[in-house]
Amino acid sequence: MILRDPSQRLVELTVGEVAARSGLPVSTIHFYESKGLIGSRRNAGNQRRYSRDVLRRIAVIKVAQRIGVPLASIAAALDALPDGRTPTAKDWNRLSAAWKQDLDDRIDKLTRLRDQLGECIGCGCLSLEKCRLRNPLDALSDDGPGPRLLDPL
Repeated sequence: MILRDPSQRLVELTVGEVAARSGLPVSTIHFYESKGLIGSRRNAGNQRRYSRDVLRRIAVIKVAQRIGVPLASIAAALDALPDGRTPTAKDWNRLSAAWKQDLDDRIDKLTRLRDQLGECIGCGCLSLEKCRLRNPLDALSDDGPGPRLLDPL
């Protein structure tokens, strides 16, 4: 770690320090910045400097990604915060409640798909009357491509 002015140490981090503290590669930090998820400023030497609160934003991003929230949804949630501030505990409760509902919905959908797939494997397409993949005469083609009966949502 490069020693700098102690007063600046409390305020700003280099990209390497952010990467080390967050456990992410520098390339991911740059990617998050390119997507507007985090921000930095440039010093006189044109080097990125991050405020320490970027670590909390990155923690929120990592948790949200871990549960499968798309980056676009994460960005929208962070953009909704006043003045691009770091999420507070109250913000986290609101964001995580919405993401929890989405996660519950995806779990329900995947459970239904898993159960239907089991029936399909047992069917072997020998019982066309109850096969969930059957689409006689391509009747569902107006609804879009692919197997439409397995995913009624």
